[in-house]
Amino acid sequence: MKISEEHLNKIQTQQKDLNAILHEVGLLETRKHGLMHQFAGINVEVEELKKELEAEYGSVNIDIEDGTYTKVEKEELEVVE
Repeated sequence: MKISEEHLNKIQTQQKDLNAILHEVGLLETRKHGLMHQFAGINVEVEELKKELEAEYGSVNIDIEDGTYTKVEKEELEVVE
C-alpha cells in the first residue's frame, strides 16, 4: 500500500523546504560566529588604544567627530568618620 501521489509530493516538498531552511540557519549561525569573533577582536583593539591614549593624553573624553578632547575631572571622595 502507498499514499497518494499528491500526498507524497506534498511531504517531499515540505521536507525539501525544511532542509533548505535548516541549511540557511546553519549558514547564518556560521556567519554570526565569525562576526562575533571579529567583534571581540575589535574590542581588544579598542581597549589597547584606550590605554595608549590615556598614557599620552591622560584621562579624557574624546569627540570622535572632530578629535577634540576634554579632561575628565576626578571627584575626590569625602571621608566621613
